[in-house]
Amino acid sequence: MAETDDSANLDRSMGVWGLTFYGAGTILGAGIFVVIGEVIGEAGVLSPVAYMVAALVAVTTALSYSEIAARIPTAGGPIDYVEEAFGKPWLGTATGWVLTIANVVSGATITTGFVSYVGSFATLPDWVGTVGLVVLLGAIAAAGMKQTAWFMTTTTLIGIATLLTILWITRDGLIAAPGAIVERFGDVGGDAVTGLFAAAFLSIYAFIGFGDMTQNAEEVTDVKRTLPRAMLTAMGIVFFFYIAIAAAVSAAGPVDDIANAQAPLVAAVEREGWPGLPFAIASLFVIVNGGLTQIVAASRLLLDLGRDGRMAPAVFGRVNARTRTPVIATVASCAVVLALALFLPLKSLAGATSLAILVVFVAVNAALVTLKRRDQPDDVPDVWPVVPMAGVVFCGGAIVWQVVDWVG
Repeated sequence: MAETDDSANLDRSMGVWGLTFYGAGTILGAGIFVVIGEVIGEAGVLSPVAYMVAALVAVTTALSYSEIAARIPTAGGPIDYVEEAFGKPWLGTATGWVLTIANVVSGATITTGFVSYVGSFATLPDWVGTVGLVVLLGAIAAAGMKQTAWFMTTTTLIGIATLLTILWITRDGLIAAPGAIVERFGDVGGDAVTGLFAAAFLSIYAFIGFGDMTQNAEEVTDVKRTLPRAMLTAMGIVFFFYIAIAAAVSAAGPVDDIANAQAPLVAAVEREGWPGLPFAIASLFVIVNGGLTQIVAASRLLLDLGRDGRMAPAVFGRVNARTRTPVIATVASCAVVLALALFLPLKSLAGATSLAILVVFVAVNAALVTLKRRDQPDDVPDVWPVVPMAGVVFCGGAIVWQVVDWVG
């Protein structure tokens, strides 16, 4: 291992487009290739509506992040937002650990989705695919942020081209979707409403990657301008694809096979008479970068927790002098991701991630409300005060609904 240096800084090498593709890649990889089958299984043709409901929760919080991340541009992200707003170190520490757990669980979710996609066209023991992927992602994350950004830009562009092709193949479903949604609403019952909201909660997981972008604040050039712009651009890209793909796939034919498929979008193109193998291979690229982002984000959180003495070993706070990355924190993140991916099912992982991240979203929105009451710097975005307030309400409501649903 190369020399480590407690005083070494992370490498500021990402510009606006690198960060945009970094964010879009992780959000798409997490939601559209991995979880969409579960969403369609719950909501059927109403799955685009479920994504819209989830987007309402996510967009308000994304706007809050775009301002607060520019105010406090650190790798710790919500750790420092909450402590700065409320003046309570223990609250920042608790937020950091909740978010770290959410990131490693999310990384495990995406790893599980990757193995499912591989299983759709190749015979490979699950544990071999899981171990191989986590080791590969850990190596890329440890090598350097510049290498990670180039890798993710390439894979995201492959993913976007793949999704555009899927939309063209399922264009009849896209055209039929509005009528199918209206017809379903006209005959909606209690079970359909329950399924819609269950799908919406699960869909929140599909949007959480915008928060991961804030963990790169110490690796971005001109951070106060770059981070907000990249975050909102990435959200616009993924919002379009989530709604369009969910509409096209769910309205193009029977959804049972899609909902139960190991690789939902591969099943969707095969249903239209196209060979699935090219799409399965292309999908893997986007799933891979989603997992990579979660490992990077978790390692940056551990870096901040370790260097600030927040109930984490100080060794996590060390930056490798050669790669300018927190190598030890990266290895620790990979180890936990690997353990979770090997032993927990996809739906449980996604649901647990959504709940944890919603708790953090409530804290971040509340922190911005508090900070805006104190002052409004001229060099950061100025979102309407009602936005973080709405974020608290929407995210808090989603938490309550999920807890009640689990208890019931």
